[in-house]
Amino acid sequence: MRQSFLLTKTKKQIEGDEKSLNAVLLIRAGFIDKLTTGVYTYLPLGLKVLAKIENIIRQEMNEIGGQEILMPALTPKQNWEKTNRWEGFDALFKLQGHDNKEYALGATHEEVVTPLVKKNIFSYKDLPKYIYQIQDKFRNEPRAKSGLLRGREFLMKDLYSFHKDEADLNNYYQKVKLSYFKIFKRLGLKDLTYWTFASGGVFTKYSHEFQTLADNGEDIIYICENCNLAYNKEIITEIKECEECKASKDKFKEAKAIETGNIFKLGNRFSKDFAFNYIDENGQKKDIVMGCYGIGLSRIMGTLVEVNNDAKGIIWPVSVAPYQVHLLALSDNKRLIKKSEDIYNELTQSGYEVLFDDRLESPGIKLNDADLIGLPVRLVISDKTLKQASVELKKRSNDNIELIKFEKVVKYLNDNLK
Repeated sequence: MRQSFLLTKTKKQIEGDEKSLNAVLLIRAGFIDKLTTGVYTYLPLGLKVLAKIENIIRQEMNEIGGQEILMPALTPKQNWEKTNRWEGFDALFKLQGHDNKEYALGATHEEVVTPLVKKNIFSYKDLPKYIYQIQDKFRNEPRAKSGLLRGREFLMKDLYSFHKDEADLNNYYQKVKLSYFKIFKRLGLKDLTYWTFASGGVFTKYSHEFQTLADNGEDIIYICENCNLAYNKEIITEIKECEECKASKDKFKEAKAIETGNIFKLGNRFSKDFAFNYIDENGQKKDIVMGCYGIGLSRIMGTLVEVNNDAKGIIWPVSVAPYQVHLLALSDNKRLIKKSEDIYNELTQSGYEVLFDDRLESPGIKLNDADLIGLPVRLVISDKTLKQASVELKKRSNDNIELIKFEKVVKYLNDNLK
C-alpha cells in the first residue's frame, strides 16, 4: 500500500473529550474514527488489525471443533421473554418495527442459538456440538468509556457448546481454556493474562475471566503469587485461601487489568426455557447442558494498544500489525525513488505486507508518523544510505538501528521477522 493513496492521515491531536489512551492513539494514527460515545468506525488500517485478530481466533475455534455461523443482530422480543431477560437484561437496545412488533439488538445470543440448535439435536448421538459466531454486539452501556474497552457497539466472538451432561461440559470447558491461552500467546498477551475467578456463574458458583494486566485497566484483580491464579475484586471477600494451591490471602498481590475474555457454565439455564432436551442411551428425556465462551475482538485491539505503546505511539505485535514493514523514502531524488520502488516490489513479491511512505512530506513528518502508526519494522532509504547501497532498519520495539545492504533486506526479514 502506498501511503499517498491511504484514506487516512495522522493527527497531532484529536477533537473532543476522548481521554482513553487506546482511543487517542488509534484515532491519531488513523486506525479508527469516533462517531459518537462508544461507537467507532474501523478505518483501513484498523480493519486490517481487526481482521488479523479475527483470523487468529477463528483458527483456534475451528481447532477445537467450533462450527462458525452468523446469527441475526435483530432479535424478537418473544425469545427474550422466554428467558425472562426482556426486562431483566438492563443493557438491551429495544426498538419497534412497522409491524408493531418489538425487537432487541443482539447483546448476547443465547436466546437465538438455543432454539436454533434445538432444531438439529434430538438424541445423545447428536451431541456434543460447538457453535460460534463473530459479530457486532450492541449494549446500551450507561458508562460507555475507555475507548474500545467499553463500547455500545463492539465486535465479539461468542461460542456456545451443547452437551449431554456436566462431565462432558467440564471436559470441553478445559479445552476452551487452553485454546484461549493459545490465542493470547499468538496475540503477544499470554504473559500478561491471568485465569481469573469472577462472579456471574449461572450453573456454578463462579464464572471465569481472562484478565490482561494494564495500567489503565478498569478491573482490579488479586493474583496468588504462589500459583498465579487470580480473583476479581468483586468476589475477593468470599475467598479465604487460594482455590488452587491453598495459599493464604496475604500471598495475593493487587493489579489493574482488562477483561479480555470470559467463559461460563450455563447448565440448563437456557435449554430449560426453550424445552431443549434429548433422548439419552436409555431412552430417557434429558435437558441439554450448555456452556458460553466470549472474546471481545475490538476490546482485544484496544488492549493491545494499552499495553504496547511508548511516548511516540503504538507498537504493534507482528501477528496483528496491519503491515509488517513501513518503507520510508526520505528524498525525492529520482534514483532514490527508483530504488525504493524496487525494494517495495521485492518485499511484496516475497510475501511481506508493506506500507510505502511515498508522500511528498519532510523526513521529520514521515519518521514521526512511522512511530505513531507503529509497524514492527521501519526501513528508511535516504540520500546517505543510498550512497552505501543500504537501508536503515529499525524495529519499532527497540532503538537499535542497523544498516542492511539492499540485496540482503529480504533475507534479514526472513530470518528475523517471520
